[in-house]
Amino acid sequence: MDYTQLGRTGLKVSRLCLGTMNFGPVTPEEDSFAIMDHAHELGINFFDTADVYGWKKGEGITEQIIGRWFAKGEGRREKTVIATKVHNDMGDWPNEKRLSALHIRRAADASLKRLQTDYIDIYQAHHIDRNTPFDEFWEAMDILKQQGKVLYVGSSNFAGWHIAKAQEAARRRNGLGLVSEQSHYNLLVRAPELEVIPACEDYGLGLIPWSPLAGGLLGGILRKIDKGRSASENMAKELEKHRDKIEQYEAFCDELGEDPANVGLAWLLHQSAVTAPIIGPRTLEQLDGTTRVLEIELEEKALARLDEIFPGFKTAPEHYAW
Repeated sequence: MDYTQLGRTGLKVSRLCLGTMNFGPVTPEEDSFAIMDHAHELGINFFDTADVYGWKKGEGITEQIIGRWFAKGEGRREKTVIATKVHNDMGDWPNEKRLSALHIRRAADASLKRLQTDYIDIYQAHHIDRNTPFDEFWEAMDILKQQGKVLYVGSSNFAGWHIAKAQEAARRRNGLGLVSEQSHYNLLVRAPELEVIPACEDYGLGLIPWSPLAGGLLGGILRKIDKGRSASENMAKELEKHRDKIEQYEAFCDELGEDPANVGLAWLLHQSAVTAPIIGPRTLEQLDGTTRVLEIELEEKALARLDEIFPGFKTAPEHYAW
């Protein structure tokens, strides 16, 4: 496994981040334990979760599964850089969501209890809260850091200007600010290249792409269209929208002699701002399939061909102005 710094921090994380969203709703607890154990065997030390994963409001099912795995001991917690998130609905009352100081405090304590740990390595705002000023956000996060409950703070689904506002607010408080941003970024979804990625690079945030295979569209969907979620009605609609590109993509992957899923992940690892794409294996076999990714070297000609199939963006404002 290769490791890199998370943004401008001294924290070392694996180049692949284990996403846990399937743990509970899709992957049973015993299988989830096996996947996390095997991730450590492969050298993956970076795990991502969220308080809402498990999709039963207020229960934090996925965090509970990870907590019971940590409780098994044998260095599981110590070897893991755990990132979780706060923002989404955890109850029906007004202050059980978003990024108020009150909700952040309560949500952090609840996540710590479910995860059976006394600190969160990276605590991430799951989305922007337009009703909460960044000074309030940072006051809440600074208290958690002073209490030793949170080490680093990250964002998810922020716009470039949100990152700038957050960092400038942190600077006024003499704080470290955000160290990472999770964005929806892959060969099909390249809008972050306009402003989010330049903001990350300028402020020293590590980029952690979620849905790196576009929900499965980049995972060799034409070869398994009749299987599993690839056969869903929604996936069929998405495929029809992008069929021409996907056909070209899978044909090019055949030329390279590589699996489409691995090429999609390898492309992300070739982007300078990317720290680690989030992989979300539902089985051990899927996790093992990603080990090839770190060995794939895409030459300039291959990267150019992928840009032809999936055109990207120049940095704003050059993309749309002189």
